[in-house]
Amino acid sequence: MSARYMQPLRILIQFAFFGFMVWLVLCFYRFIQMVSSPIGATIAARPDGIEGFLPISGLLGAASWVKGGEINSIHPAAVIVFLTVVVISLLLRRSFCSWICPVAALSECAWKAGYSVLRRNWRLPAKLDMALRSLKYVLMAFFIYFIAIAMSRDALIQFIHSDYHKIADVRLMNFFLHMSPVAFGIILIIVLCSFVLRNPLCRYLCPYGALLGLVAMFSPLRITRKSEGCVSCGACSQACPTYIDVMHKTSVASPECIACWRCVSHCRFNKALSMTVFQRFAVPGIVFAVMVLTLFIGGTVIGKLSGHWHSSVSRGEYVRLLSK
Repeated sequence: MSARYMQPLRILIQFAFFGFMVWLVLCFYRFIQMVSSPIGATIAARPDGIEGFLPISGLLGAASWVKGGEINSIHPAAVIVFLTVVVISLLLRRSFCSWICPVAALSECAWKAGYSVLRRNWRLPAKLDMALRSLKYVLMAFFIYFIAIAMSRDALIQFIHSDYHKIADVRLMNFFLHMSPVAFGIILIIVLCSFVLRNPLCRYLCPYGALLGLVAMFSPLRITRKSEGCVSCGACSQACPTYIDVMHKTSVASPECIACWRCVSHCRFNKALSMTVFQRFAVPGIVFAVMVLTLFIGGTVIGKLSGHWHSSVSRGEYVRLLSK
């Protein structure tokens, strides 16, 4: 497959997942509406995949598992999705961010729309940009320390089985359905910034992306530039949504690289840039796409087959907790 077809393919996969996740949210909303009514508690079915929106629960379960506890029977799918995404990042860089993540999909649509209207995307001064980028690492360190390090195994298990955590999915949904003025204002600012800046939420505030970026630095795959085939046109650097100066690098090891293939797709001489294994063997675009899909879907299949997918919280428990 020619590199120029990679972007339509990536966007197709990205929005296929986005549509699936919207469907999951609607199913979950219907489930909550039904279990909240006296006659609906035994009718609705809870969509287990909704736990993909609970990465903190996934971190809780993963930390508990590593410390010798259970894998998190309350929201097991959250653990499976979390570990699957980490493995994907280790093998295929931060491809989750540019191929699957629904928030990144909306953010990409926003800055592209802003570019269509304004004919440019703004970039913050280098020092301010670096300072703001450090925020996501601070948030990442906060969550990892207080969840994965500071909490003991017993404390993790106790919190996992607490009533608060049992309906973490409902709490997240209610956060957006009944948003406070402060939260609404913050989200509105982020949305507006997304039209003039490229992926500000992902770039500055996402601790999940920060973790995946650090893991991706150990990936055997990297964008590699062949200097003998490069004409130094700068198209690759201009196309990069994370502002990596691809044109002046032999290989891209930056944790900001989201493996979106935009630099490869926009290269005027496609053979000058390629995704390679250990900077030696080129990976065809279609093979990369298949690997992303196989790893992500395969992780969920393994979770289901191993019995770590369906939540142990019964409909009766949801009815009890929601009636408080």
